[in-house]
Amino acid sequence: MASDYDPAEFVDGDFQAHKSPNPGTFSASSPGGRAPSRDEVDTKVAQAQQRLADLKRAQEDLERERASLEETRRRQMEFQTGREEMIQNLTRGLGLLEQAEFNSRRDAEQMAKALTELRAALAQIQAIREDTWTKDSFPVELTRALTALENARMEWNSSRLKFPVLSGEPPHPSSPTSADPKGSHLLTQYPFIDLCRVGFALTWPLALVALMAFITLLVFLGRR
Repeated sequence: MASDYDPAEFVDGDFQAHKSPNPGTFSASSPGGRAPSRDEVDTKVAQAQQRLADLKRAQEDLERERASLEETRRRQMEFQTGREEMIQNLTRGLGLLEQAEFNSRRDAEQMAKALTELRAALAQIQAIREDTWTKDSFPVELTRALTALENARMEWNSSRLKFPVLSGEPPHPSSPTSADPKGSHLLTQYPFIDLCRVGFALTWPLALVALMAFITLLVFLGRR
């Protein structure tokens, strides 16, 4: 025959009386209602200090990690900014240097051509030997000499227009010894009156040579 169930029969009254309501917290009273001993308090204090030290070390580790991450981010931004800046500078510099190289090569070619022509004109003038002229060949040799001299003068004036250094002027900083192949750029740098003088200087010797050759030919034919 079953008896009535009494829950109190399976509960330890002394255990329930001494059980702490919160196991994770330190109770001011020890089991049995007695006050905690000094050793127990010192142990709890040491444990709390250890936990605080552990937390402080963890905070310091996090601070160092944060500082390292911030430095990495700063260096990444510096790299990206510097890369974009250098790409722009190098691209622009390459374009400017390529254009300057092209202009310099063109100017060098024009200068080399002018040097060749000036040397040829100088050699042609130096080759004139007046002591070898005879009475019969004098008119022809004189005409040839005047023609060579006029050609040399024209070459010299043309070179002076192309290369200001020949006139004692410093080269332009933006385009040293550079000139437009047709001379249009350089001609615009001179006043109109100067251009007229240059044109007259280039044309009147030819007219004079032609006139002298014509007169010499008439005299030569008159003697015969």
